[in-house]
Amino acid sequence: MWLIRAALRRPVTVIVFAVALALLSVIALMRTRIDIFPGLDLPTIYVAQPYGGMSPQQMEGFISYYYEYHFLYINGIESVEAKSIQGTALLRLNFHPGTDMSQALAQTISYVNRPELYRRL
Repeated sequence: MWLIRAALRRPVTVIVFAVALALLSVIALMRTRIDIFPGLDLPTIYVAQPYGGMSPQQMEGFISYYYEYHFLYINGIESVEAKSIQGTALLRLNFHPGTDMSQALAQTISYVNRPELYRRL
């Protein structure tokens, strides 16, 4: 009850407090978005190459090794990580910051579409 009486005695103070609270809420909302969702500028390309009927060891020997070797010739490549599972080879290509990703993607696609791999199988 004392809170209501204080608000009725000093209405200007309550209005100033409400405006300050609204302004600080807007500022907090604008800054929270940056804190929760930081800008991650990680240049990465994922390649998933399915080939049915192969065990993980075969996928690693025939597919993953071939791609790992050839992906090292892409401009701006930092590292290549491969994981082979039943019938699929998963590769992650990490690039240096500032790499032209459209050119890197075009080079990656050209290496994936090379017919030499399928002649070996």
